[in-house]
Amino acid sequence: MCLPRVCFRKMGKGGHSNPPNQASADTGKGKNQSNRVAHGYSLVKGAANHPLEDFHVAEYRSVGNHELGLFAIFDGHLGDSVPAYLQNHLFNNILNEPGFFKDPVNAIKKAYSSTDQMILDKAAVLGPGGSTAVTAILIDVKHLLVANIGDSRAVLSRAGTAVQLSVDHEPGKPSERASIQNKGGFVLNMPGDVPRVDGQLAVARAFGDKNLKEHLSADPDIKVEPIDLSTEFLILASDGLWKVVQNQEAVDLVRKIRDPKAAAKRLTDEALTRKSKDDISCIVVRFR
Repeated sequence: MCLPRVCFRKMGKGGHSNPPNQASADTGKGKNQSNRVAHGYSLVKGAANHPLEDFHVAEYRSVGNHELGLFAIFDGHLGDSVPAYLQNHLFNNILNEPGFFKDPVNAIKKAYSSTDQMILDKAAVLGPGGSTAVTAILIDVKHLLVANIGDSRAVLSRAGTAVQLSVDHEPGKPSERASIQNKGGFVLNMPGDVPRVDGQLAVARAFGDKNLKEHLSADPDIKVEPIDLSTEFLILASDGLWKVVQNQEAVDLVRKIRDPKAAAKRLTDEALTRKSKDDISCIVVRFR
């Protein structure tokens, strides 16, 4: 898939950037210039005694004669500096990769890697924390490229059927455990707890986390999905939603809600009703 050189002019009423220490709850919506795509988002702070560590991107950009939709959820840990950095830099890094125009999948992989290195190099400023990520790039409302590291998730509704486009990178999975162990790390599952890298982190892949980086990966899984008449909407959300709501449940809950902002809020409200204690962030992208 070849694309022309990037122009960074934003399009439509895309979502805004949330600064560090953002409000405990945030909602909004927007649409692209052709009115063929509309999105809404909802972010809610969890029970932990720290600022909201979930950040998002929801915006549109022109790329020559092409139209891009850029959507992401970044779920931070040990602070909000890394997800805030990703919010401001990751998509620019992806689109500035020279290979993006001929091979977007390879460009995304390179940009994830280079961005992770930038974060590690800035650890003295950004701190020791890290972040998961799930990103979606919509090209001309024809192709969707979803990439992720960690356990934030992308779920597509096709004619009412939930299709998971991302991969949950959990330390307890055999492939992830083997990767961690091959790098000299270990996975510890304390009684009553989830498997953790070196007994600390509950995801096997993440940006940042300098103290664990030797045993962590920042390599994304990437899925390219066509957009056709059966494609109804996309849900991007942090694990604050997915810990308590199954993929098909999420699709069923919001399939009949036409307003994507209302749909995103419906999902975060449901997670709260089900006693989710984590930060909860959600974007719903509806195709028309």
